Amino acid sequence: MTKGTVLVIGSNATRIELQGGGSAAIGQYLNETVVPAMALIDAGYEVVLATPNGSKPHIDEASDSAQHFGGDEDAYARARSFYADHPSMNEVRTLRSVIDDGLDGYAGLFVPGGHAPVVDLMQDDALEIILRHFHEAAKPTALLCHGPVAIVAALPAAREFRAALVAGDEAKAVDLAKGWAYAGYRMTVFSASEETAAENNLLGGKLYFDMPKALRLAGGQVTTNPVDFAPNVVVDRELITGQNPGSDHLLATSLVEALDLDREAA
Repeated sequence: MTKGTVLVIGSNATRIELQGGGSAAIGQYLNETVVPAMALIDAGYEVVLATPNGSKPHIDEASDSAQHFGGDEDAYARARSFYADHPSMNEVRTLRSVIDDGLDGYAGLFVPGGHAPVVDLMQDDALEIILRHFHEAAKPTALLCHGPVAIVAALPAAREFRAALVAGDEAKAVDLAKGWAYAGYRMTVFSASEETAAENNLLGGKLYFDMPKALRLAGGQVTTNPVDFAPNVVVDRELITGQNPGSDHLLATSLVEALDLDREAA
């Protein structure tokens, strides 16, 4: 018998638009996906993976290396094997089917990062329903690296909000964000300086907006660690956010602790 089931929301995006035209290849980060998922399973929880279209998330090539596992080749090999072979990573649901079957049975929610959530998840209508459920039920909701920007999907006008960010219309974005469920929450996300490093070294161009600005315009109280890529996790009520790929283990620990506390309180 398991302790409960955690819903993991993955992305199906494989490219992100760049300023001046063109796009860059992206995906979901391997370590950000499997480190928390494996930690949840080791702690006695089941994991269900769901994406907008029901297909398995594409792993960003930039994350597919032992570098993101502290240089530990064995840990990297276990991670690759888990993502390739474990049933929880291959029996992928659509977000809509998860909603249709009912959300009450899930103990918590987790959204990994990579740039992919910035493209589809932050403006996904089904994710709006899911986020509102977990928020209203005060169930642990954890998001990592670029993943925290997905909570913008809780806005009824999330698609328009993202379009305003791309257009550089901050006043319109603020107006569209009125009534956001996470307004006033303390949170963290991939920092502007970390994004500059990614733009220069991975993407080959500039994004239309950085993640702290997006969440601040929505109404979040965003803080980031001034030391780029150092682990950082912020917990406020049910919301658990991790700043960067290096925060994978710390976020996993925080999520398991929150889930266990909920079980004890039930």
